[in-house]
Order: sequence, then structure tokens, then C-alpha cells
Amino acid sequence: MSTVSEAVKANDLSEEVKVSSRKADFEIDPLFLNRWSPRSFTGEEIPDTILHSVFEAARWAPSGSNLQPWRFLYSKRGSSSWGKFLGLLNPNNQRWAEKASVLILFVSKKTTTRNGEVVPSKSHSFDTGAAWQNLSLQAILKGWHTHGIGGFDREKARVELKVPDDFQVEAVVAIGKQGEKSALAPELQEKETPNNRLPLKDLIFEGGF
Repeated sequence: MSTVSEAVKANDLSEEVKVSSRKADFEIDPLFLNRWSPRSFTGEEIPDTILHSVFEAARWAPSGSNLQPWRFLYSKRGSSSWGKFLGLLNPNNQRWAEKASVLILFVSKKTTTRNGEVVPSKSHSFDTGAAWQNLSLQAILKGWHTHGIGGFDREKARVELKVPDDFQVEAVVAIGKQGEKSALAPELQEKETPNNRLPLKDLIFEGGF
């Protein structure tokens, strides 16, 4: 059976992205270091088999009480809804995201029903974040890249995409085949590199903060 590392190697991800500056403090699978968020995409059409695969991975994310609060609204580049989805993004994000293959709006259900009563869900955003991580990792295993986008008009998204009141608008995610850095505007080229992370020692606290 192929390991995750072998799957990553099969996609030649080590050649596609230069992650030599990324070093884990402790041993982890290269998948986690190879996942990053480029802005340069080729505009290549994403096959439905790939798109459904990343959604399927997101579907199997863990959630409190198995409520599965996540929902995914999407538009493929060139479809009749593409302009509507792209128009939700801030102008700076539109500049590069217009070459993505698909845009996905993540929303989460804010309520659940217990003993016949509608009550708030305390973990809907946390759980939907797990679905986003699953989707992103599955995409890179298939040779595609993702980029999460927070710079967009949430109220416009709610109105234009008819998001019900009991759902929270979370984030937009772009998926695409990685393009050349030179295809971006000069100021974006400077950002087109994998970011590093805080040291683990700054993030973990045994016994309390």
C-alpha cells in the first residue's frame, strides 16, 4: 500500500514547490510541509473527479457530535456563476484568483436540534476548519493547490448566494494548478513563497498557559 509520502512523491510536489526553507522541529510527513498557498494559477479546468475527491475528503472531517456543520458552495471557472463568485472577492484578491480553477465558499450551520429544541452549535466554525484542512491536503495529494481567502464581502456573499440565516459565512477557497511566479504582478511575486511557522516551543504549554 502506498504511503502518504509516496503519494506526494508521485505528484513530484518536491519539484513543484520550493520548500527547502521549511524545516519541522520534529518528524512529520512531508505532506504537511509541501502544502502551501500559492497565488499563481494556470486557469486549467479542474476535472469533476478531482473536485469531488477533495469534497469527499472534506466530508470525512471530524465534528462535534458528528453534526457535520460544513456546506460548500462552489463555482468552476468559465461557468455562468463564476463572475458572481469572483465578484465577492476584494479587488486585490480578484487579480490573482481569476486564474483559479474553482472558488468555494465555506459556510457552517450555527445551530443544531437537541431534545426538539434549536440550540447554538458551539463548534461549527472549528469543525468546518477541519473540513477545510482535509480538502486542502487531498488537493495537494492530487497535484493541485489551494489558497484560503478571508478578503471578501461576507454580506454580499450571503445575499447573492442565498445563504440561510442559520449559517455563518466562513471563507472562500481557491483551487488550481500552480502557475509560474512570473505571471503575477511584481508586488505579488514577492509573496509567492511558502511561509514558515512559529517554533513549536512557542505554541505548546504543558499543564496550563
